[in-house]
Amino acid sequence: MTLRDKQVVLGITGSIAAYKAADLASKLVQAGAKVDVIMTEAATHFIGPLTLQTLTHRPVSVSMFRLLDEVDATHIALSERADIIVVAPATANTIAGMAHGLADTLLGATILATKAPVLVAPAMNADMYANAATQENLDVLRRRGLHIVGPDCGRLASGRRGPGRLVPVRQIMGATRAILGRGGPLAGVKVLVTAGGTREPLDPVRHLGNRSSGKKGHALAVAARDRGADVRLVSTATHLPQPYGVEVCLVNTATQMCETVVGGAAESDVLLMAAAVADYRPVHARAAKMKKGSDQLELSLTRTPDILEEVGLQRVDLGKPTVVVGFAAETEDLVDNARVKLHRKGLDLIVANDVSASDSGFAVDTNRVVLVTPDGAVDEWPLMQKTELAERLMDLVIRMWEEHHD
Repeated sequence: MTLRDKQVVLGITGSIAAYKAADLASKLVQAGAKVDVIMTEAATHFIGPLTLQTLTHRPVSVSMFRLLDEVDATHIALSERADIIVVAPATANTIAGMAHGLADTLLGATILATKAPVLVAPAMNADMYANAATQENLDVLRRRGLHIVGPDCGRLASGRRGPGRLVPVRQIMGATRAILGRGGPLAGVKVLVTAGGTREPLDPVRHLGNRSSGKKGHALAVAARDRGADVRLVSTATHLPQPYGVEVCLVNTATQMCETVVGGAAESDVLLMAAAVADYRPVHARAAKMKKGSDQLELSLTRTPDILEEVGLQRVDLGKPTVVVGFAAETEDLVDNARVKLHRKGLDLIVANDVSASDSGFAVDTNRVVLVTPDGAVDEWPLMQKTELAERLMDLVIRMWEEHHD
C-alpha cells in the first residue's frame, strides 16, 4: 500500500548488477508504483532499455539531449514528480558524481534537481568500495540526507568475495517502502511485535514447539514500519529475512521472549502478540542427548511465564502499552475461547484463527481469522494472504490508537 500510485524514478548505472534492476522494476510495478527509469549510457551495455520499458509500460530515458515530447526538460519533469529516486545499482563513478553535484548525465541532473528522498544501493568491485575516496563520497551523501542500503558481502563478478555486492531486491524494496512511510499515521509511535513459535529444549538436540512460521508477525512488523512506526520485532523465526528498518531481537524460549517483551513494553505504545508461545516447558533440560531406552518416556513439565499477564500488570502501573492486541490459535470453540482470553488478559482486541484448517494458520501463507472486541463484537474475515491481513489489522490498530488520543 505504501507504494501504490507513488512516482518512483529508478536510476540504473553501469554495473554488472544492472540486470537485477529488471526484477526491482517489476516488483515496484506489481506493488502499484509508477516507475520511470533513467539509465546511464554505460548501463545500456549491461541491460537494454526495451526490457525496462516492457516491464514498466513507460518510456525509458537515457540521453539528456534527445528531442523532448514534453515542454519541460526531462530531468526537471522527473525530478519534480518523483516521490522517491532509487539508484540501483549505483557505481563508484555515479556515487562520486552525486557527492560532487555533477549534472553531466540525465540521472545526475535529475538527482541534483529533486526535493524527493534519494535511496542509493552501491554495487562495485570490493577494492573500489573500500577505497577512501568512495567511502568519503558515501559519507558526504549520508550527511546530506541521502539513504544508503548495502552493499552486501559475497561473490562478486570478478570471482572474488568481499563487500560490493548489490543487496537483494527485497531489501531495496523494504528500504523504499520504509522511506516513503515516514511521516505516516504511526509516525513516532513505538510498536512491539512478537512472532514465531517458541522452542523449549528437552536436550541439546530436541525441543517442544509448534508449527508457527512467524510469517504473520513479520508481516505485522513490516505493515507498522510502512506507516511510520518505530518497530521492534521479537521473533523466533531465524529462517525468515529480517525486515529492513525494523529492530529485530531473536529469541528461542518463552522465558527469553517474556523477558524481552516485558523489558520493552514499558517503552512501547502498541503491543501485537502474534507469537505462538509455549504454555509448558520441561522442568529440567538434559545436558546430553537422551538415548533411546524403554518404549515409554515420561516428561515433567512446568508452566512458562504468561507474557500478557506480566504486561497487563505493567500496563496498570504505567498505562503502557496503550493498545494491546492478542492472537489465539485454536482448534475448537474459536469465538468462545477467544472471548475468554480477551477478557482474562484485558486485551483491546483478539485475533483468533483455527489452526487445524489446512489452508489457514500455521506453516502457510494464508489465514482466515475472527476478530473479537471487548464490547462483544465479532467480525469474521475471509481467507487472505497474511501480508494483506497484516495491512488490514494495522489499519484497525491506527483507529484504536487514534481513539485513545482523541
